[in-house]
Amino acid sequence: MLLLLGLDSQFVGVEGFVTGILDLFPGKYYMRYRREIAVAICCSMCFIIDISMVTQGGMYVFQLFDYYSASGMTLLWQTFWECMVISWVYGADRFMDDIARMIGYRPFPWMKWCWSFITPCVCMGIFLFHLMNYKPLTYNNEYVYPWWGEVIGWCMALSSMLCIPVSLVYKLFRAKGTFKERWAHLTKPVWGAHHLEYMAPDADVKSLTSLTPGTEENKVIIFESVM
Repeated sequence: MLLLLGLDSQFVGVEGFVTGILDLFPGKYYMRYRREIAVAICCSMCFIIDISMVTQGGMYVFQLFDYYSASGMTLLWQTFWECMVISWVYGADRFMDDIARMIGYRPFPWMKWCWSFITPCVCMGIFLFHLMNYKPLTYNNEYVYPWWGEVIGWCMALSSMLCIPVSLVYKLFRAKGTFKERWAHLTKPVWGAHHLEYMAPDADVKSLTSLTPGTEENKVIIFESVM
């Protein structure tokens, strides 16, 4: 049971990571068997890191990874920004509509208030409380990790925590126009039924006409999911 549970979790983690990386470069670095190569590289790196956790001092390495890379502090930081982006950038109502298209009904309105206010406030409150009461990592309440161990741990934590603000600053820097125009352009949703306009003759589509019906240029094809 433990073997199957571990393999199942590994499949999901590797597939999600590799799919995200490949989606960033859909056609720029096209090559044959690129997915297989990416999966092989990812699994090899995971094997090299994980093999250190089964050595004589593997528990110390595992404790370091568990405390920093997958701790509550980094997860709370990610959850806070996820709720902010979904509720205030993409829009909680749009997200409710997307869920309704998938499950057939709109969730209870209480969920929208949780995404918008309750969950971000709770996550940030616990994050700040944890940060103010931070203590150096210890193992078995006896062994105190050296300073370079703390540095490695914080590097692992910041490698995921800084992705969101650094990406935001990078996108703002690369965009054109004033700061207000850049912010408006970057925070405009580009996915959803309100913006999914494709010319898809082979899909299950419907045609909508604009104010001037009858012309081919004014027809808009809305792609509808069949899930």
